[in-house]
Amino acid sequence: CTLGSEVALRVGGDFFFDPQPGDSPVKLVLIAGGVGINPLFSILLHIADLHGYQEGKGNGYKMGTVKLYYSAKQTSELLFKKNILGLMNAFPGKILCRFHVTQQSAQICKELQPHVTGK
Repeated sequence: CTLGSEVALRVGGDFFFDPQPGDSPVKLVLIAGGVGINPLFSILLHIADLHGYQEGKGNGYKMGTVKLYYSAKQTSELLFKKNILGLMNAFPGKILCRFHVTQQSAQICKELQPHVTGK
């Protein structure tokens, strides 16, 4: 987003991401905290499928980039973190994630360090 951009924001409730082949590409920002990652991780997997399908077939819905911002108290509480890192590696520049930890006292593992901010 840039200054003045219009965004849609949805908090809680039933939501999904199911674009159709003729829909315009969108850039998504997903924000999760703690176990709130569950529905967003499903959306992230669907996005990865869309990117994979697009690369393999060249038709269908053309997915834009997705940025996931995911917060927890400690890195040990970041659910699906290895899967998320795998998706970022599989689709560089298309699937991005920033983890935020609020009460981390232990050293953060090297694999996560470039993607973690916090205290």
